[in-house]
Amino acid sequence: MNRQERDEAIEYVMRTVRDNDVRFVRLWFTDILGNLKGFALNVAELESALLTGKGFDGSSIEGFARTDENDMVAMPDPTTFRILPWRPRQNSVGRMFCDVLTPDGKAFEGDPRHVLKRNLERAGRLGYTFHVGPEMEFFYFKDSDPRKFLKADEPEDNLLDFSGYFDQSASDLATDLRRDTVLMLEEMGISVEYSHHEAAPSQQEIDLRYTDALTMADTVMTFRIVVKEVAQRHGVYASFMPKPVAGKNGSGMHAHMSLFHGDRNAFFDAEGPYRLSKLAHSFVGGLMRHAQEITLVTNQWVNSYKRLTPGFEAPIYISWAPVNRSDLIRIPTYRRGKEESARIEYRAPDPACNPYLAFSALLAAGLEGVENEDEAPQPVESNVYAMSDEERRRRGIKTLPGSLFEAIQYAENSELLRKSLGERVFNSFIQNKRIEWNDYRSQVTDFEVKRYLPIL
Repeated sequence: MNRQERDEAIEYVMRTVRDNDVRFVRLWFTDILGNLKGFALNVAELESALLTGKGFDGSSIEGFARTDENDMVAMPDPTTFRILPWRPRQNSVGRMFCDVLTPDGKAFEGDPRHVLKRNLERAGRLGYTFHVGPEMEFFYFKDSDPRKFLKADEPEDNLLDFSGYFDQSASDLATDLRRDTVLMLEEMGISVEYSHHEAAPSQQEIDLRYTDALTMADTVMTFRIVVKEVAQRHGVYASFMPKPVAGKNGSGMHAHMSLFHGDRNAFFDAEGPYRLSKLAHSFVGGLMRHAQEITLVTNQWVNSYKRLTPGFEAPIYISWAPVNRSDLIRIPTYRRGKEESARIEYRAPDPACNPYLAFSALLAAGLEGVENEDEAPQPVESNVYAMSDEERRRRGIKTLPGSLFEAIQYAENSELLRKSLGERVFNSFIQNKRIEWNDYRSQVTDFEVKRYLPIL
């Protein structure tokens, strides 16, 4: 955004604020773990904030691995200004996403939004823009009280419904919740393609219309807030926890991705296999080569690996194919006459990831394949889960990490991840994940007490 474009965007914000009785503006940014952070600004301070930013304690961006207080500056991006529709219209509230700067005005290397911008600039130097359209899965529950989930004999008591994939009901609260969520998203300028009930009881899916990756990362952060706000209005709880209910499908964030060269979809080739270009095949090759090491970023929680297990429609094998839903990478059906629909679907990420870092890692892995002209391996059109271990070994099919600990081991030796995240974020993210793993392995779980205490 050049100076003139920024000035015009600031003018639009100030005019919108005056015309809509906006009294407070929330300045949002994201910590390293993908938690939304921010503070509210009185509208009288807005113009100066847009020009010079607002100072805050930068240690809030470090996640669990907080250091001593250090001064940072939140610089609002005026193109992201929106009025929050769930707040009262009188004395209304707006929000803007911010870039985090050091006190001398330089981009802060520990800001996840900056990390994504830097990776998008790399794609730009190659002549490409990166587009993403995620499928956002989540659960509705009657209550957020963890004790309700620890009643292992009757965990279903806390589910909102017992519907299944694409089920419809005239008097279904979940249907109303999805509808209200879509309407609120659209009121904030966020386009939705589909919404429906997912496979597990009480599980939902809302698919966001693809756009450039930076806008989409901001959108994912907004989406999670909107879903929870709408649920709370109806007296229920929405969760993006990857695997909240044992024995049921977990929630994913399947990422549909493509590279564009200007207005042309660089992944499309009418004569190519599956209507994909050689560049798209190389992008797939890069993703598969680096899949194990980027999983820590796309699936960043201990609980993420409870989802990535056989039998629950989540990928564990590093393979690709058209349509086949057992693979890590799926090639959705091309819609004739719509070149922009040519894309790849990476199915490992879950909706609790940090979208700025996840999109950065996916793009970096794909671009590595493009720059090295990687050859994607042969697609696997049969069911990978039904193969024997020997057949998978013979075909060179590897697996994703099976735990957060394994994911840390792959990630800490990854030059690609170090380069794409930057030294500061890479080291801090790894440190955060080690803290989480050490906390987890020191716990005595409900499972262990029930299984072992009576017999040992």
